[in-house]
Amino acid sequence: MAALVVAALGGLSTVLRRRTGLAHLVAAGVLEAVLLVQSAVVVVALAGGERPPETATFLAYLVSVVLVPVAGVLWSRTEPTRWAGTVLAVAALVVAVMVWRLLQLWEATGG
Repeated sequence: MAALVVAALGGLSTVLRRRTGLAHLVAAGVLEAVLLVQSAVVVVALAGGERPPETATFLAYLVSVVLVPVAGVLWSRTEPTRWAGTVLAVAALVVAVMVWRLLQLWEATGG
């Protein structure tokens, strides 16, 4: 849900022809915090012996999903045009899809 809020903020700033601001950074920070908590919960579950059938793919998604918002914020802050919001929106949508895929991988039965 946090990723969709960031995507909406980015899209809104593009429509309004504005650069990203403090609201975008706060929303992206909340998204990053949620992803870090999610990652910590997963690491605890993995340490407890739970394993998804495709562990390597799962771990690759888990590491990548934490990096995407950071890259999106950095890129949007260096973009001098109104398209900075679009950059952030696309990064947030990528996070939403990756989290959905992580859930699919975790719930897979491997059968």
